[in-house]
Amino acid sequence: MKSALVLDPKRRGDEAERLNKRLEQLVVGQEEAIAEIVDVYQLYLTGMNAPGRPIGNFLFLGPTGCGKTRLVEATAECLLNNPKAVIKIDCAEFQHGHEIAKLIGSPPGYLGHRETHALLSQEAIDRFHTERMKISFVLFDEIEKASDTLWNLLLGILDKGVLTLGDNRTVDFSRAMVFMTGNIGASEISDLLRPRLGFGASVGPRNGAVSAETSGRMDRSAKEAARRKFTPEFVNRLDKIVVFKPLGTNELRQIVELELGQVQQRIWNQAAERSFEFIVTEAGKDFLLEEGTDVRYGARHLKRAIDRLLVQPLASLIASKQVRGGDVLSIDHEAGAEGMKFLRVGERAILAEAA
Repeated sequence: MKSALVLDPKRRGDEAERLNKRLEQLVVGQEEAIAEIVDVYQLYLTGMNAPGRPIGNFLFLGPTGCGKTRLVEATAECLLNNPKAVIKIDCAEFQHGHEIAKLIGSPPGYLGHRETHALLSQEAIDRFHTERMKISFVLFDEIEKASDTLWNLLLGILDKGVLTLGDNRTVDFSRAMVFMTGNIGASEISDLLRPRLGFGASVGPRNGAVSAETSGRMDRSAKEAARRKFTPEFVNRLDKIVVFKPLGTNELRQIVELELGQVQQRIWNQAAERSFEFIVTEAGKDFLLEEGTDVRYGARHLKRAIDRLLVQPLASLIASKQVRGGDVLSIDHEAGAEGMKFLRVGERAILAEAA
């Protein structure tokens, strides 16, 4: 009798594995959230996702600047080659029930009915589809700020994958990934990360060392806050509630590298006469990290620091013709200086100080 072959259900298919690797390159420090998206995508690829519902319903929780919106955009970039291929609804604009007409349009007979165009029409949902990939990404940002009317509207989308517009047309969400982001539980997470006095003090994220126990408590605390905020029928329609972890120093250092790479790519995409290369020293990266680290704002504060200390000075050097196409710049920081030091490497070195 032929021996049975042991199968490994933890192995992913090639497409799902490629998505996982690409997302880990684009989004730092959120492997658990990435794994949840990849698993749902693999269900879709194999036709094993629940019929008559969206491909996946996700609620992303966590502090600001930890990558919730970025992960949605990165998934769209990987699958549709366009990080902007996300239908984004800012829930702060829907704090009152009557504002829901902007999403679904006004019913016939109401003043301005013909001039109202529903933001969630079928055309809008499908407009980023490609020949190869027929997936839509719909993001409800800061969901906790929306009115009960919007939450009730979402019940039909999350459960049946259908939205009825004001003129009774229906919109099919069965090929959509629906994401909701929120800062619910962020204050509780901050409390857990606040250093305690005495022995056993927890280590804050600035040191990049959140223990497994603290991580578990953060996860439970944020999910409990979500269950207090939303009704049981809303929570029960979610496939995944994912709590994003605050970024530590190690993760922020990786983000520095990613951001610098994006700035360099932006320069290389310009005309040849304006394209140049820059190299930031380790001291320069340490300075950017120091200036851009703020536990309250996560990676957003880091990006602002890079814009202020690197991108804006580079723009000044380009505008004043101190940098030419083909140049190579070394960007450093000296102890005690307020800004970065820019050196054009070559026979005619130019030293510039940027505050």
